Amino acid sequence: MSEQALFPTLAVVLAAGQGTRMRSSLPKVMHPVGNRPLLGHVLATVERAGVERLAVVIGPDSPVLADYVQQLAPHAQCFVQRQRLGTAHALLAARPALQAHTEGCVLVLFGDTPLLSEQTLARLRQTLVDGAAVAVAGFTTEQPGPYGRLLVEEGRLRAIREAKDASPQELAINLCNGGVMGFRADQCLWLLERIGNSNAQGEFYLTDAVMLANDAGLSVVVVEVAEEEILGVNDREQLHAAEQVFQRRCRQQAMRAGVTLAAADTVFFSADTELATDVSIEPCVVFGPGVSVAGGARIAAFSRLEYTHVENEPA
Repeated sequence: MSEQALFPTLAVVLAAGQGTRMRSSLPKVMHPVGNRPLLGHVLATVERAGVERLAVVIGPDSPVLADYVQQLAPHAQCFVQRQRLGTAHALLAARPALQAHTEGCVLVLFGDTPLLSEQTLARLRQTLVDGAAVAVAGFTTEQPGPYGRLLVEEGRLRAIREAKDASPQELAINLCNGGVMGFRADQCLWLLERIGNSNAQGEFYLTDAVMLANDAGLSVVVVEVAEEEILGVNDREQLHAAEQVFQRRCRQQAMRAGVTLAAADTVFFSADTELATDVSIEPCVVFGPGVSVAGGARIAAFSRLEYTHVENEPA
């Protein structure tokens, strides 16, 4: 049995954001990439990663989210953040789940990051298994701009510095905060309850746990991931960017699995598209939800398919 199997994990997905920049009555995390809601991608990643326990934090005005979570992950607990007072406050909305999970680790994810992989969750878990109290997903970028900078000394993360508070030297750092974090379960609540809101916004920031952990002599480390993995969706432009990454991944995966794409950039997939080997796809094809294609089948140009299975026609 692996170390991770002996180190049970609770994933808490924060999905209470209003998403006002989407300019939509639909909750932000219900906007689709690959015909699957953003939140659905995150929940699927949690399942593939083999996470044993799941909690989702939603807003007070989002019954559609609670219904969706119940449908997709009936074992998950849903909690309501009635006031939006920051990321640490959102995580504490799931206090009953945190109190019940006293061993192993806690992964804190966001419902608007559809490109996160199960491999990254496994790496965060392993870092905690190896002795870190806090693990932070970070990424290197040539355009750090507004991102919080990760200040690392001798392999340890000492602080997360918001761009507006950073010195010129710190602004030159291109290792940035990806938001996703992991905690040892026996330290998580202890740290969360010590986070204050003495800042201009009067909010409780989860990133303050890094400083508190360091002050307590606990180990805090960075797990570096690809920038696209932690791409958060806050507006329609970022939704479009996430869709492009998702489609590129699907095309690459299909071709590596033995599917021929005559004009790959003109083929569009859904998150649940299933293609067997030796499928041949002509240009300008759209796979809607619920499509599977048998081995050897050919999909003609300018086809759009939904909720169907395509068999190979005999010669």
